[in-house]
Amino acid sequence: MSQSDRLFVDLLANCRRSAVHLEMRDVYGIEEEDAAFAAWKAGHRPDPGDPDSWWTDFHTWVRDAVARGVTFRRARIVSEPVTDYIRYEHACTFQNIAAGEEVRWLPRRRASDIALPGNDFWLFDDTTVMFNYFTGKGGSAGAELNQTSPVGKLCSAAFAAVWERAVPHQEYQV
Repeated sequence: MSQSDRLFVDLLANCRRSAVHLEMRDVYGIEEEDAAFAAWKAGHRPDPGDPDSWWTDFHTWVRDAVARGVTFRRARIVSEPVTDYIRYEHACTFQNIAAGEEVRWLPRRRASDIALPGNDFWLFDDTTVMFNYFTGKGGSAGAELNQTSPVGKLCSAAFAAVWERAVPHQEYQV
């Protein structure tokens, strides 16, 4: 488990009401996803009816938090036409939904007038922000915790604005 994963698990364990995640990149190069992304590009499609083949610790963490009353929402701001990576994410989003997340998509051109933080983030209970940093090629460059009120308010307002405009997963076509 990476340091970012441990931080996430700890934050989630202490979360009581909500966990929201804003993703703003068109390509991620996360090492742990390389094999699955390559397989998807080669034609493999995960079977929604066979969770044993794709369920991960992350899905369990989400499911357990949702079971204790935490609302999970994820919004993705994407350029159109979408990249292959976004097509892959879209095709695999049923996994997030199966774990208990709500997911929406916002075309980047509809986000131009929203004040957004410079990095992807998780926001827990509207107060604790975990920024996720990435290299230019999309690899993980670590995470940073911020619990200052102005940053929490910025991230909360940004997520709310994106969520309001975004298209629910089942309606978004890639």
